[in-house]
Amino acid sequence: MRETYDKLVRDGIPELIRADGDEPVTRVVEGEAYRERLQDKLDEEVAEFHESGDVEELADVLAVVDALAEACGSSSTELADIRRAKAAERGEFEEGVVLESVRRSSGDE
Repeated sequence: MRETYDKLVRDGIPELIRADGDEPVTRVVEGEAYRERLQDKLDEEVAEFHESGDVEELADVLAVVDALAEACGSSSTELADIRRAKAAERGEFEEGVVLESVRRSSGDE
């Protein structure tokens, strides 16, 4: 029996499959195809977190985000620096603030 997945997996998954006595069929993607697969993986991991609420899924989300940063020519350190700068300028998400609307002070109504 053959199960089909066609999805990006962690580098160690093929070896784990072999350890179970099965034979993985794999290929390697690079460049834009790799970035597209990472974006798909990010969607998958976020959906899994939404479904389970499990913090382990958040760790998977972060792993994919780090890989995406690297694939886009950045690094997880640079990404963290950008995040800190945005937090210093605009704040974090700690207080649960929900913006419902904005009343404009200009007379454009």
